[in-house]
Amino acid sequence: MRTLLAVVSGALAAAVVLVSCGSGVAPPGAAPATAPPSPTGYFVDPTSAAAAQVAQWRAEGRDDDAAQIEKIAAQPFPHWVTGDVAAAQADTKDYVDRARAAGATPLLVAYNVPHRDCGSFSGGGAPDGGYYRNWVTEIVRGLGGGPATVVLEPDAVPHELSGCVDGALRDERYQLLSDAVTALKGAGATVYVDAGNPGFISDVGALADALGRSGVGRADGFALNVANFYPTPEVVAFGERISDVLGGTHFVVDTSRNGRGVADEASLGGVPAFCNPPGRGLGAAPTTDTGSPRVDALLWVKRPGESDGACRPGEPAAGQWYPEYALGLAQRQAG
Repeated sequence: MRTLLAVVSGALAAAVVLVSCGSGVAPPGAAPATAPPSPTGYFVDPTSAAAAQVAQWRAEGRDDDAAQIEKIAAQPFPHWVTGDVAAAQADTKDYVDRARAAGATPLLVAYNVPHRDCGSFSGGGAPDGGYYRNWVTEIVRGLGGGPATVVLEPDAVPHELSGCVDGALRDERYQLLSDAVTALKGAGATVYVDAGNPGFISDVGALADALGRSGVGRADGFALNVANFYPTPEVVAFGERISDVLGGTHFVVDTSRNGRGVADEASLGGVPAFCNPPGRGLGAAPTTDTGSPRVDALLWVKRPGESDGACRPGEPAAGQWYPEYALGLAQRQAG
């Protein structure tokens, strides 16, 4: 699959996600109790795995490496909500309450659609449509009616077109996503429906139609490049083409790891270019000052430093903190 998302399910102090991901366990080391606010207004989580890694490496005297990881820890990135319907409300509420207590806007990813990731590295999701609807209801309760931003179901819409889900399953997904948009908007959230990346579904007309069937007309827009590496100008140009078909719909772009562009897949020994590719770097820092009237924000939707999956022997599962990879991303951040 072309985009791999972290599998998260709870605050990182315990375990986390925005997709029906696994849990990212923070390394030992005390995380700071507070974090400075982001200029975007989004919450900078002082309990993230990146923050804990900074504390650990400083305690071990690895000050230069800690300073590199601070590039990640100092930025806002979302809490991925996924998994157990019984935990979704509390998981969401814990994160939202901490964000609002800090005077910041919570940023979340909802990632639990049935047949998620086509059974690939981040496979799983709700067992059926009824479970998924109940899960969304619990997230809505956790949001508590205040402001929040939610990126909805990375890759779910592109997979409607890829053959991953077809026939009745595809029609069900259209409805599930559309209903989720309605529910989240009713809770006061700003919602962006994920639309993949320029290398996934390139047929702009078909993608715009699938977004429309999936409720983007009632959302605030769509999201692009989540967990992928395409350069920002290429993604923005692609998004503007989709937006044109949709009548000017706004969008956001994930710049978390696109500072060095997409890896040459032919050089990766058969490992997909979306899965922990070597030589990548952090992209532009999150901002709402995008210079484009239809791009609402550049965001770090994928939590940089979390694995895309066990792509090679010894690599962590999807969503697990991967300190060596995080360090490389930070060292190669785009200027």
